[in-house]
This record gives sequence, C-alpha cells and structure tokens, in this order.
Amino acid sequence: MKIAAIKTFVIDCYRTNWVFVKVLTDEGISGLGEGTLEYKESALVGAIGDLEHALIGKDPFDTEWIWHENYRDAYWRGGPVLMSALSAIDMALWDIKGKSLGLPVWKLVGGKCRDGVPCYANCWFAGAREPEEFAAKATAAVEMGFKGLKWDPFGKNYRQLPPSDFKKAMKCVAAVKEATEGKAEILIECHGRFDLPTALRVCNALEEFNPYWVEEPVIPDTLHALADLRSRVRVPIACGERLYTTQQIMEAIELRACDYLQPDSSHAGGITAMKQIAGICDARHVPFCAHNPSGPVANAVTLALGVSTPGYCIHETLFDDVPWRHDVIDEDVRFHDGVMYPSDRPGLGIELNEEAAAAHPKSEHWLRHYVGTLTNVRPPDSASYFARDDG
Repeated sequence: MKIAAIKTFVIDCYRTNWVFVKVLTDEGISGLGEGTLEYKESALVGAIGDLEHALIGKDPFDTEWIWHENYRDAYWRGGPVLMSALSAIDMALWDIKGKSLGLPVWKLVGGKCRDGVPCYANCWFAGAREPEEFAAKATAAVEMGFKGLKWDPFGKNYRQLPPSDFKKAMKCVAAVKEATEGKAEILIECHGRFDLPTALRVCNALEEFNPYWVEEPVIPDTLHALADLRSRVRVPIACGERLYTTQQIMEAIELRACDYLQPDSSHAGGITAMKQIAGICDARHVPFCAHNPSGPVANAVTLALGVSTPGYCIHETLFDDVPWRHDVIDEDVRFHDGVMYPSDRPGLGIELNEEAAAAHPKSEHWLRHYVGTLTNVRPPDSASYFARDDG
C-alpha cells in the first residue's frame, strides 16, 4: 500500500473552521486527520501542501519514520502551523492502519485501560453574560451528566483585571460553584490572560471555590513565569495546549510549571507524538488530559488516547456543536453518565461526506478572548453530536 494523494477541507463550524486532511492510498483505503488551527487555516492548508511531495509513494504504515522525516526536513522545527500539519497527517495514517487491519485505533495504540473516559464540558455556557445565566446553564449541563464544567469568567480583560470585573468574575464562579456543588467539578479557564501579579491574585481568590484546576493563568510566552506562579499558589495549575513538541512538554515538567498537562492532538504531533507525551507524563506522575475543543476527528483521536493511556485523567469535550456536524461527519460517539466512549469501528471510526463539507465552506469569524464575544460560540440551533444513553 502506498500514499497516492492528499486532500484538505476547510469547513465552517461557526466559532472557527475545521481543517481536515484526507490521505488516499493506491488500494482505495483513505484516512482522515484534523489540524484545526483557529484563524490560521490558510497557513495550515499551505503547510500540508508543502508536505505532500514527501508523502506520495510512502507506506502509510511507516508512521514513526514519516513523522520524524517530515519534522526533521522542515528545518524550521516546531511551531503551531508545522506541528498541526504533521498532526493531521499522522492521524490520517493511523486511521488508514486501523481500516486496513479491521481494528479500531485504540487497539493499535495499547488497547483499553478503561471502557470510556469521564468528561468535562466546554461551550456549555453559550450566550451567557451574567452570573445567574451561567448558573442556569451550568445546572442544565450537570443534569446531562457531565463530570465537570470549564469556562472563562474574565470577559475581555488582558494583563490586569479591573476591580469591577474582578468582582463580577468571582460572582460568576460562585454562582456556578453553587449550581454544581457535589455534582461536578469546576475548571477555570484563563486563556493566558494575566501578568504574574494579577494571576497570583486571581488564583488566591479562586482557592475558596476549590477548582479542579486553573488553566493558563499567565501570558503563555514563558514557562518560567507559570512555574513561578505555581510555586506560590495552592490551586492546581493546568497548561499545555500551546506546547507543540515533546521537548516543550519536558521543559514544562522539569520546571514544575503545572499540575495537569493538556497537549492537543491536533497541534502536538498527532497520535505518534501524543503517545510519547503520555509516556513522559506517566513517568513523572503528571496527569495527562488532552486539550480537545476542536472537531470530530480530534475528538475521536483523543478518545482513543483516553481509553488506551493509564494516566489519562479527564476528557474535554464540547457540550454541543453546529447542527451540520452530523451531515459532514459520520461518527459513532456514545455518552452515558458523564462518560464518553470511543467507536469500535475500524480506524478512527469516522468518515467525511465531501459533498456536505462543500456546502459549509470556510467562513470568517471573530469570536475572540479579548473582545468580549467568546460566549457567542454556538448558533441558536446547535445540537448534541453524541448519542446519549440514559439507561
């Protein structure tokens, strides 16, 4: 079997655009990968195209060497664009492996350590503005069975947090904490907003709410600042979505910059690299819980990693998604009592409908963290993408 062609698809998903890569072989088996890199879709598509000449004619089963050769020969190593391109291609090759062998990917990367993974929800807060609105939406999410809820209560602030916004953020956290008490964890997202003294003040104030973690509280340009913060606060710290190589992951662990590591399968090198990262985390007893707010292919990959990795902690997943996700992707995702289960289908268990994808072409969005529009993450007709089994 040889790689015959590479195709890319950029598909509107309201908040941003999914970027999928389809790798075709001379035996008619194809694989699907995802490198969704919000607001950098054109650069990512270009990077995938730049790699095509090095892929055509290769055996898709040679995932380790294909990954290493393309990482090495890029010369400008690392960075989100190259690593997202490698990630998408690597996922697609593992999908081909599974389909060719008639086995789900999770069987190929270690088999099951557990049947499913406990989930915390992202985007459950769509449309909320005031603390009481966040609390009402939190109640609805908990009733669906999610084990945790993550959100960013800090509006459009950057570096500092004015007194009035500080007060409103803590009121929001208090309201959600009350709505979820004894039913689900709360996870506080900061999106790398704050300078060090502001992050210190925020983390100290959040301590009374006992968050599962505080994610990216410091501007993410230096791990040393994050390590400094972690040494001075008592709330657990999470980071990793903007770490793109195993070397960066090693640095974060060696600096003791965080308690939880969240590399993203779409950006940190795909399945091949994520298994290496999982081993690094396991050797240091650092919980591994992949960043996963993107699309259906990344979710399938993350679930496969989640069930096959002993140290995998908790699965980030979307509360709902655009209604056309069902048209674009044929996926088999089950959710019961806060636990999500991977597909038993061969490969990643997903297929792309190219005609439906063409009906939802790339669209421009500006739902960003520092302009106050982030809670508009879903259209009014958003819907669950997973099958619920309430027993």
